[in-house]
Amino acid sequence: MRASRWTSLLRGRGAEGARRRRGSGGLQRSAARGFTLIEVMVALGMVAIALVAGLKATAALTDNARRQGDMLLAQACADNALAAVRLTPGLPGLGETSTSCRQGEQAFEVLLLVAPTPNPNFRRVDARVRRGAEGLLHMSTVVGQY
Repeated sequence: MRASRWTSLLRGRGAEGARRRRGSGGLQRSAARGFTLIEVMVALGMVAIALVAGLKATAALTDNARRQGDMLLAQACADNALAAVRLTPGLPGLGETSTSCRQGEQAFEVLLLVAPTPNPNFRRVDARVRRGAEGLLHMSTVVGQY
């Protein structure tokens, strides 16, 4: 029996001839050869979901990298403004002052708020950095009288 199976394979009938002799129908033979339309659609749906998830993750990483760069430039602006206040002799005047700051080809606005403290020899200075209407950074320090 084994020799006849191999001879049918060698004669070109292959496994199909062997299946026909066993009485398998045409539907079973075609199902064994490939995928159904539903299987292909399910696989395509899974691939599409994976691609959308990857695209969203890439977009989030890009936004976070841009935001981190903006925060770094905003921190440089706030540090410069607070250093200028510290280097000024005497206590800074109470109130608000606004200055512009250019870092990395971007324009930022630095708002300095000077407020009194319970000790009259110190002042609280808040630096708020924004670009347009978007608030980026808020830093605070205490400046003493030298």
